[in-house]
Amino acid sequence: MSAIASLARPPRPDPAALIRTLVQRCILIAALLLAALMTGCAPETETRQETRGRFVFAGWDGPPLPVWYQLPDTVTPTTPVVVVMHGVNRDADRYRDEWAGLARDKGFIVIVPKFSKADFPGSRGYNTGYFEDKDGTPRPRNLWSYAAIEPLFDEARRRFGTQVPRYTIYGHSAGAQFVHRYVILMPEARIEQAIAANAGWYMMPDLAADFPYGTKGAPVSAEGLKAALAKPLTLLLGTADTDTAHPNLRTTPEANRQGPHRYARGLAFHDEGRALAAQWGAAYGWRVEPVPGVGHSNGLMAQAAATMIAARAEQQRP
Repeated sequence: MSAIASLARPPRPDPAALIRTLVQRCILIAALLLAALMTGCAPETETRQETRGRFVFAGWDGPPLPVWYQLPDTVTPTTPVVVVMHGVNRDADRYRDEWAGLARDKGFIVIVPKFSKADFPGSRGYNTGYFEDKDGTPRPRNLWSYAAIEPLFDEARRRFGTQVPRYTIYGHSAGAQFVHRYVILMPEARIEQAIAANAGWYMMPDLAADFPYGTKGAPVSAEGLKAALAKPLTLLLGTADTDTAHPNLRTTPEANRQGPHRYARGLAFHDEGRALAAQWGAAYGWRVEPVPGVGHSNGLMAQAAATMIAARAEQQRP
């Protein structure tokens, strides 16, 4: 064989080198496939990359809702979800900020939807459910303000990765009005617990009193009201929320009959519910939790509520 022919012949491949190359390529392909699968399954970047932020919820039949959220440092399949309802100023961002440290410290997800004054006008549009238009025309159930909460809970689970089957709903002031009526009028709601803090006036559990101060004319039957009395509703009441001249305290004759201030009205609501449950021989799940020395402050009431939420979550752990 000539020297030229010997030079032209390619060198014999090293079997060990070939095996190493194949293994490296297989590892690279597996890594790329895993990365693609993780990218396809991850929630949207606008909500997963940061522990706090805002998204727009359009997954129900009503208007899109801006939603402010706060996550703990780690979200697991058992991380609790807390839906926080803002007050009359519709300041969902402030409510999220007041709950942010509590969510991180206690380890739960907080979501705060904003019900704007334009889309949900006045108490009729927000805290009493938006059952009818201004002229008295009934609105479809899927457009009530209450109808947004259940699908929003499902959206939170999808976005953030928790798999808990129920949620806590908390509201302060006008938000507390939303919450206690929600408990009565949405019996199918997947509530772990409901916390109504410092509501200004109530829908009393009274079938003879006209809505919105009672249940007459509201979409609830006696059986529905009986079931609602057994729900885990906590009336979180600041003992110093006793200002009878507060600018946002309703002073209609019907509201004044419930008591002179928010603290008294909360106690009256509880007493009426307890009396009705006793009259019917029904289970009673409502309770009053006083917060000593606190007035009309969401930030301070939120601290008391967060402790309750964390304690209940601990009870639910296997």
